[in-house]
Amino acid sequence: MAIPSNLNPANPLPRATPEAVPAASAHKSAPAQPAPAQSAPPAADHATLSPAAAGLSQASGDTEVRPEKVAAIRAALADGTYNVPASAVASKLVDALLNKDR
Repeated sequence: MAIPSNLNPANPLPRATPEAVPAASAHKSAPAQPAPAQSAPPAADHATLSPAAAGLSQASGDTEVRPEKVAAIRAALADGTYNVPASAVASKLVDALLNKDR
C-alpha cells in the first residue's frame, strides 16, 4: 500500500496541491449575499429537571446560610490559613458514597 506524500501526520486529510486549487482570477463569483433575516425570534433556552433530580434538590433541605461562618471561612482563605484535614474530607466522602447520612 502506497502512502501519498501529501499527507500530514497531524492532519491525515490530503493537502490541496496548487493544481487542485483554481486560481483566484479563474473564477469570478458574485459578491457574497447576506443571509436572509429571520422573521421569528429564536426560541429561549430552557431546562427541565428529571423527577430524580427534583427529588435530590428538595431532599438537600439544608439551605440555611450562616453569614458569620461564611465570613470566617472567607477571611481564612484570604489569609491562606484555611485548612481542612484530609481525613475529614475522606470520611465525609465515604459516608456520602455509602449513604450513612440517611
